[in-house]
Amino acid sequence: MPFTVHDSPAAFDLLRPQWNALVRAGRFDNLFMTWEWQTTWWRHLGTGDLYILEVRDGGDLVGIVPLYLETSPHERRFNLVGCIEVSDYLDVIAPAGAEEAVLKAFVDFLTSADAPPWDVVDLCNLPEASLTHQVLPALAARQGLEVHRMREDVSPVIPLPGTWEAYLAMLSKKDRHELRRKLRRLQREASFRWWRAASPEDLPTAVEAFLALHRASSPAKHAFMDDQMAGFFRAVAEVLLQRGWLWLSLLEVEGEPAAGLLCFDYADRIWVYNSGYDPRYVRVSPGVAAVAFAIRDAIEAGRAVFDFLQGAEEYKYQFGARDTEIIRVLLRKGPSGAGDQGEKA
Repeated sequence: MPFTVHDSPAAFDLLRPQWNALVRAGRFDNLFMTWEWQTTWWRHLGTGDLYILEVRDGGDLVGIVPLYLETSPHERRFNLVGCIEVSDYLDVIAPAGAEEAVLKAFVDFLTSADAPPWDVVDLCNLPEASLTHQVLPALAARQGLEVHRMREDVSPVIPLPGTWEAYLAMLSKKDRHELRRKLRRLQREASFRWWRAASPEDLPTAVEAFLALHRASSPAKHAFMDDQMAGFFRAVAEVLLQRGWLWLSLLEVEGEPAAGLLCFDYADRIWVYNSGYDPRYVRVSPGVAAVAFAIRDAIEAGRAVFDFLQGAEEYKYQFGARDTEIIRVLLRKGPSGAGDQGEKA
């Protein structure tokens, strides 16, 4: 298929009218590939040189591959826009059934004179449902590229039933007992309020409270949430609230913020993006309560999936989550033209 290469952020605006429709038509409707997420990430965290590949079939837009090229003294690396930090699922954008043709155009670009000099293509954070990690290795190897496919991480998810009681029945006896015990302790020992930012007027207070809770959670989270990252979080919250995709909830204990969950409501699933809590309230398990309340809210809203996103933290499994795989594919120029499709753990 013919492709066009754009090397300016103006391509985001050029392709905006059809961008999200292509995302929705994909095998996995991915919030992190929406126009809103991709442009916000690039504006706040993007580095290097932007390359957006536009793929057409008979004049119709059928694929978008948003990339950026980072150059160091040792390596020239293509990444998907959003990789690696803070975008839990990434992929090429193509309707279900058109993935192979779009990926072939992508490989044609990489091996053509239209591509700048590069050493590595890093396709990180590919979701289990993606065809990219299944189809791309053979396509790339046929063009003499070395291919390395590996499991990068897991994203634990909960398929949600229709009621809170049915959800509790899904848990092991031990986990169900512990959850009920901690919720009863909160109800018995503290006055609390669980609320969600639902309007632009609520947002500044909710975002700043969440950022403070995130930083207070641990030294690692405090270091992660520097000024640049906080600016990105504020921007994402504002943009996604405008689209009706933001679920930013706070648990207040004795009138003070004790825990917060930054989630997204998109494509019939709740995406649990980040969290924070104040260690001063650990006696009433505010983090556990916040997750439980969010699951209850998701069930009441009729959502199908509660997605904890990347990371195999133990608490996710105590809430009944099941792993889905996150795959990474690396392409390198083969010195002898031979492809390598070996699996690497």
